[in-house]
Amino acid sequence: MSSFSYYQPTRIHFGFGKLEEVGRIVSRYGKRALLVTVPPFPALEPVFEKTKRLLRESGVEVAHFDQVIPNPTTESISQGTEMARDFHADVVVGLGGGSSIDTAKAIALEVTHEGTAWEYRLFGERKITGEVLPIIAIPTTSGTGSQVTAVSVLTNPKERCKSAIVDLHLFPKEAIVDPELVMSLPPHLTASTGFDAFAHAFESYVHVNANPYTDLLALEAMRLVIRFLPPLLHNPTDRRAREHMAWADTLAGLSIANCGTTLPHGIGMAIGGKAPWVMHGEALAVVYPEFLRYTAPYALERFAAVARMFRPELLGEKDEIAALALEEIMNTFLKEIGMWFGLEDLRIPREDLPGIVEDTFKLPDYSVNPRVPTKEDVFALLESAYSRR
Repeated sequence: MSSFSYYQPTRIHFGFGKLEEVGRIVSRYGKRALLVTVPPFPALEPVFEKTKRLLRESGVEVAHFDQVIPNPTTESISQGTEMARDFHADVVVGLGGGSSIDTAKAIALEVTHEGTAWEYRLFGERKITGEVLPIIAIPTTSGTGSQVTAVSVLTNPKERCKSAIVDLHLFPKEAIVDPELVMSLPPHLTASTGFDAFAHAFESYVHVNANPYTDLLALEAMRLVIRFLPPLLHNPTDRRAREHMAWADTLAGLSIANCGTTLPHGIGMAIGGKAPWVMHGEALAVVYPEFLRYTAPYALERFAAVARMFRPELLGEKDEIAALALEEIMNTFLKEIGMWFGLEDLRIPREDLPGIVEDTFKLPDYSVNPRVPTKEDVFALLESAYSRR
């Protein structure tokens, strides 16, 4: 067994009805909370109002920043930072999908540091200190894992570039994972975030720095997604399936928090920077068949193990046969969950492909893939993924 370190400072409150504890939890960290969400809409507005009521009943004053956008930008984060400063917030509560939680993390950083959050991204000029405001995370999707990671993803629209801030100070102090909050999630968003959870688990499992602890988490997360995501799309009100997907999301987040992601996430981030209308899960799904074909020969045992989770009949086959079957298995799975498309379907201009390649290499994900690609390799993957016709 290899030696390893594992760190997870986030206290997790998991289960139906756990939102009721938000006032007690937040009040331990501050008395002036900035609540960070997307603009109100029918499915979640009651949750926003309930959260504010519970906070106020616990003696916590609330300012509500409700201008989070998908693929959060430097501008939207600075908007929230301005509100946090004017309100003198001493704790930040991210309530929503990954965009809301990532925005909350970036605001908690920017309000206490000089410059903008963008300057603290990976390979940026500035260093993060312990002055980051306490962060409480409450997910309303099952897939991003942001509630238990030290990562905030953000986009600089002027540079058309998506990057990440990664620092231990960005771990949420506490996470409230209440499956009740994802019961109204639409099918395609369920599929997109659910595939993101699978990708987190798979990539941490095949990561060159995988360890026995993250393997346990990743394998269970993948098992749950494989079992519960497809039927959930046919019966969105299945409470048991929602609960298991919320747990899969959390396990996968714990995996990447201590291991990381590989090539697909680097490419997916680059796609998001050039095409902010593309959901993160979509940006992953569109390159997964090519990634599997490209990487499988360099991680046969692990690819084979995942293939056998989908198809137990492969237990009698050699690792090479099972591993190389995973691409076809994944193609079937993506079609089953409505995530089968090419870059062309996502309205990615072909002329953006060279820029996506360049941005892929601005993040370290490619370097920890079992097979380390060249820029020519990544361009070939994108060309192959352009059209599924």
